[in-house]
Amino acid sequence: MQPAQQLTRPTHECGVCGICNHEDAAKLTYFGLYALQHRGQESAGIVSSDGEKVRMHKDMGLVPEVFSEQNLSAIRGQLAIGHVRYSTTGGSTIVNTQPLLVTHKGNTLAVAHNGNLTNSVTLRHELEQKGSIFQTGMDSEIVLHLMARAADRSLDEALATSFTELKGAFSMLLMTRESIIAARDPHGFRPLCLGRLNNGGIIVASESCALDLIGAHYERDIEPGEILVCSGNTMRSIFPWPKQRSSFCIFEQVYFARPDSDIYGSNVYEIRKRMGAILAKECPIDGDFVMPFPDSGNYAAIGYSQASGIPLEFGVIRNHYVGRTFIQPTQSMRDFNVRVKLNPVRSFLMGKRAIIVEDSIIRGTTGKSRVQSLREAGAAEVHMVVSCPPTRHPCYYGIDFPSPKELIATDKSIREIARYLGLDSLHYLSLEGLVEATGKSFQDYCLACYNGDYPITPDLSFQKDAFDQP
Repeated sequence: MQPAQQLTRPTHECGVCGICNHEDAAKLTYFGLYALQHRGQESAGIVSSDGEKVRMHKDMGLVPEVFSEQNLSAIRGQLAIGHVRYSTTGGSTIVNTQPLLVTHKGNTLAVAHNGNLTNSVTLRHELEQKGSIFQTGMDSEIVLHLMARAADRSLDEALATSFTELKGAFSMLLMTRESIIAARDPHGFRPLCLGRLNNGGIIVASESCALDLIGAHYERDIEPGEILVCSGNTMRSIFPWPKQRSSFCIFEQVYFARPDSDIYGSNVYEIRKRMGAILAKECPIDGDFVMPFPDSGNYAAIGYSQASGIPLEFGVIRNHYVGRTFIQPTQSMRDFNVRVKLNPVRSFLMGKRAIIVEDSIIRGTTGKSRVQSLREAGAAEVHMVVSCPPTRHPCYYGIDFPSPKELIATDKSIREIARYLGLDSLHYLSLEGLVEATGKSFQDYCLACYNGDYPITPDLSFQKDAFDQP
């Protein structure tokens, strides 16, 4: 696991995209990753194959920083898989960027992974005891070693044997010289969808927004427990696990996924609006206007406003031209990191009763600074409603809040959180209301970050590794 971080928002996970049977596979993968940039901003990479030679380019940075016309032309081929990363295991270094690529007994294999393997520590130890030498700190590398161990078997047998040893969350793409393989864990924690290109080629991606950008037609989600092998325009599926209960990550609907994506069979934009509408019924507040802190609470705020009849306004304006780095302010410019992105509309806020809609509260540090900025701008009252329940438990399945110490709701009551943030009142959406907004049932989702009910109990060694970071 990576060293513990000072989280202010839930940090993104990873995004994967793969193209099969298209002459511009690498370029289409690039655009797919561009659409998935919200899922990881630390690094990006693409591996391609023309059927004989496998080529790769990856580096630290955003997708348009890592790739150019020149290096995309250098990795031309009919097959490609790509990855954008936020590190949930392994540090933020070039050696841990994905896809990972190896050659063993003349066979080349690449892997791109979204999720966390909850038995990674145990598997890694077992493989090292049998002679495996690991080159990275990534749990994704375990898959390469398992596949190498099964190299003498047929591809389908090697996939079934290797993947059934894995526990936890994985929506994963693998690539050989001739095929692309998509695998999704039997609980389906992370989204993964399948589409068709205009030429009949195949695309697999974390979210449907990647399909939209390149004009692909959405066909279906990769099913939980499915391993899909794509070669040319043909596909075949393997289901090596017994059928298990779905455990879709509901935090994808709350925060991670792009609002224009369809995941788990539903549109994210519409679900977030329903979250806001249910919030308005559960938590009615007498205020002058409803406002989000752009862009996190935008869509739930629309739903809250429409259901309550209270007008939607933007009491703070977002600076969309802030880069990832800038000249650091002097010590006297307190809270600069907050104000450089969001600035209150002072003349509008003066004397008003504001109802802020947020998607989630993790540490609370950013929220405290933002509420203070509204107070300083003259707001008479500041209330907050949150479109999910309090986040009280760590996630072992690919979201980077692994330690309870990082979560403000772990040891504080809602009243104490409101006092810490400087609010007149604070209200959370109920767990029942959150599930209702999705149109599914409690049995469909992983809700562990709210109720502590883990679909898969992580190995003790994995938990120790998660909590023993400096």
